[in-house]
Amino acid sequence: MNLIVKMISFAVCLTALSMTSAVSADDKSTHSGIKLYTLDCGTLFVPDLNGFSIEGRLAGMSTIMSNPCFLIRHPKGDLLWDLGYQESLADKVDGVTFYGAFHKSMAIKLSAQLAQLGLSPKDIDFVAISHLHDDHIGNANLFSESTFIANEQEHASLFSAESRATADNFSLYSALEKSKTVLFKDSYDVFGDGSALIEKMPGHTLGSAVLLLKLHNSGAVLLSGDLYTHAKAREMNLVPRFSMDKKKILASRIRFEALAKEEAAKVIIQHEKSDFEALPRFPGYLD
Repeated sequence: MNLIVKMISFAVCLTALSMTSAVSADDKSTHSGIKLYTLDCGTLFVPDLNGFSIEGRLAGMSTIMSNPCFLIRHPKGDLLWDLGYQESLADKVDGVTFYGAFHKSMAIKLSAQLAQLGLSPKDIDFVAISHLHDDHIGNANLFSESTFIANEQEHASLFSAESRATADNFSLYSALEKSKTVLFKDSYDVFGDGSALIEKMPGHTLGSAVLLLKLHNSGAVLLSGDLYTHAKAREMNLVPRFSMDKKKILASRIRFEALAKEEAAKVIIQHEKSDFEALPRFPGYLD
């Protein structure tokens, strides 16, 4: 009889343990309490997309590109993904023309948008960038008190002698050199629960990355960085002339599409204006 009682008790314990594990796994997969805000960090008019295709398939075409920043609010802290154009651009009513006819503008400062949520740059716990170009790191110096999460190769590029020699660009983010920094090689789980995964996807730059989010109601969302610069780049698999490594960017795209399929993720091409406009208008959010 004692043996039977012990066997029943053991079975009950196993059942309880199994149920506990299932609940924990379910809690981990739903990621309730996370909110994704899309902030307007500038607009770019491209008069000729010829430079956005090595194959020359976009020559003579023009477009308007969005340049968003993304705020992820999590019970364990706030993450800002990509840092947009330098917000002083908003002080220039007519924007700025460069490279002949390219034109960038900004309707509202990043700090002003954060203020609508009662936040200042000092309140942001983590900042991370998809890559080092000035339209993705323009406001970095505002967040020197945040923990900077970076791919190790991209970080090395940011603070290389070559980058330091480019005074205008280096001055945008130089304060991050003394920030608390977390470096990763291939991927990084920001909050430790699988809800915000930064994945290295090189090619556009040496350490370019994308961000996979897993939201409770909206499901998986995959932010592209500049792996694709606009919708046609994804549709036609076009590689910009200014990519650092064509073979690597094509290989990264295969991995990206496999990840999107595996997670049934909504893909957001960050510079694609229609993708930007389809997201909730700030201070609305996805959760």
